Amino acid sequence: MFVITAIIIDLLVGDPRGIPHPVIGMGKLIARVESVLRKWGAGRAAERALGVLLVLIVLTAVYAAACLTLWLAALIHPIVRSIAAVWLISTTIAIKGLGDAAMHVFRPLVKGDLDSARTKVGYIVGRETHALSEREVTRATVETVAENIVDAVVSPLFYALIGGAPLALLYRAVNTLDSMVGYKNDKYRYFGWASARLDDVLNYIPARITGLLILAAALLTKGLNAGRAWQTMRRDASGHPSPNSGIPEAAVAGALGIQLGGFNSYGGIMSERARMGTPVRELAVEDIRQTIRILRLTAAIIVLLLLLAAGSLYYGEIR
Repeated sequence: MFVITAIIIDLLVGDPRGIPHPVIGMGKLIARVESVLRKWGAGRAAERALGVLLVLIVLTAVYAAACLTLWLAALIHPIVRSIAAVWLISTTIAIKGLGDAAMHVFRPLVKGDLDSARTKVGYIVGRETHALSEREVTRATVETVAENIVDAVVSPLFYALIGGAPLALLYRAVNTLDSMVGYKNDKYRYFGWASARLDDVLNYIPARITGLLILAAALLTKGLNAGRAWQTMRRDASGHPSPNSGIPEAAVAGALGIQLGGFNSYGGIMSERARMGTPVRELAVEDIRQTIRILRLTAAIIVLLLLLAAGSLYYGEIR
């Protein structure tokens, strides 16, 4: 029930301002440890070794802090520990935050304010956005929401079910490491290698669960095509540079009948991403809102499955 309650809390309040967020602390810790480790050596072998050390230090600190927090809360009262566990798990998911961020892009696009939409989408994507067309702003938003159904919803909940709040926070630490140092550029190619690979490993199973959940969401939503989503996921997902991100992106593209992927600019360098989906129709601004619906319905399906599982266990106990 902790996980279900955490989902409900996230949907209702998200990440309210003024309350310390663990991910912010993780980011500060990563930056601090990186600045120290960078002084210890340079070169391919040294940077890879120091990158591994960064991962070990950060994950040990985060997991220990989570366990200590719950232990201290338990000393006060078991109910306090339960509340702490629910809150910690809720900070690892971002259903409301992801949907809200996408709507911040959607609203100015609908009003024809392309400059504002470019600025807003720049907050949630890594590509350059200052010269994007309306279609490209829409594509960037849809791709980001689709990809983050794994990172911001399914993966943290998957690990929370396995190991509670500490393991969910450990996953979020890995995800934060990847977002901060897991780049394939000159600065992080070797130093961030361990972070990027570990993130791929931890997301492997959740990404494939996400694909199935998106198929279920498509079956339950009028206007979406689950069969096409399945075909697109099987055909196109492997073309994505990430072993995991292509699955939700391809599933969403197929469900909506649009095509994702194309050319993106990173630091002035153009990068071509594999096309996902057969364009039954042109990408439209409304597809942002449709992708948010898929995100929220995916979370609702998870809640339903957990309730059914809990009900089955309870029924089995009273028989």
